[in-house]
Amino acid sequence: MLKINNLSRSFEKVKAVNGLSFEIKQGEVFALLGPNGSGKTTTIKMILSMLKPDSGSIEFLGQTITPKMNEYKKNIGYVPEQAVVYENLTGLEYVTFVGNLYDLTDDLLTKKASKLFSLLEMGNAKDQLIREYSKGMKQKLLLITSMIHNPKLLIFDEPFSGLDANSVAVYKEIIKEQVASGKSILFCSHILDVVEKIATRILIIKNGKELVAGTPDEIISSTKFDSLERAFNELTGQEDVDSKAKEIVDLITDNGND
Repeated sequence: MLKINNLSRSFEKVKAVNGLSFEIKQGEVFALLGPNGSGKTTTIKMILSMLKPDSGSIEFLGQTITPKMNEYKKNIGYVPEQAVVYENLTGLEYVTFVGNLYDLTDDLLTKKASKLFSLLEMGNAKDQLIREYSKGMKQKLLLITSMIHNPKLLIFDEPFSGLDANSVAVYKEIIKEQVASGKSILFCSHILDVVEKIATRILIIKNGKELVAGTPDEIISSTKFDSLERAFNELTGQEDVDSKAKEIVDLITDNGND
C-alpha cells in the first residue's frame, strides 16, 4: 500500500532521515520505532506531505505522491503526537469542520460523531468546548477525526499519549478491527509492550537510518532478551539500563554524609 524509497531529509547540517526505505502492506500494523531524535516524526511528516524530502520518493497504491495530491490525502487518517486543535470549538463542531474537508455532509458527520463520542465514553463532551477537555479527551477527539472519513491508511504518532488503561485497550481493539477490514496502520509509540502485542512488523531506526526490521519475534530473537522493550534498549545502545537506573537512584538518595 505504502512504499518508501531511499528517503532523506536534512535540517541545515543535521541529517534527520538518511536513505530510509520500507514498505507497508495492506492489512498490516507497521510500527516505526526509535529513540528520541531518530527521525520518526520527520519521516511521518514527509509521508503526510507536510515536509518535502531532499531525495527519495513515496508511493501510495503504486503511484508516486506529490504535495498537491488531494486524493491521496483523503485516504489518510492522522493522529499527531501533539494534540493541536481549535479549542474554541465544541467537539462536534471540530469533527464537522474536519469532516467537511473530506466532503462529508453535516448530517452524516453528526450521525457518525454522536455514535463515536458515545462509544468512546465522551457522549456529553461533543457539545463541550475543547478547551475544557483533558489531554486524554483531546486524544480521543483526534482519534475520531482520523477515522471519520474511512481512510485506507491510518498514521498514529504516539497514539496512546494521555489515555488511561481502559482507553488504550479500546484503541488496540480499534486497530485490530481496522486491519481486519483491510486498512493499514503506521504508528510510533514508546509503549513497547503494546507494540509487541499488536505490530505485524517493526522497523527500528536511529540517526535517520535503519537499525533492524522484522516481526516482533524476529527482533527479540536477535538479542539476548525476551521482550521487545529490552531488545530495543540493546539495539539502540541502552544496554546498561539497570545500572544506570541504580546510579541515578543512588545519586538522588545521597544525603551527603559520606
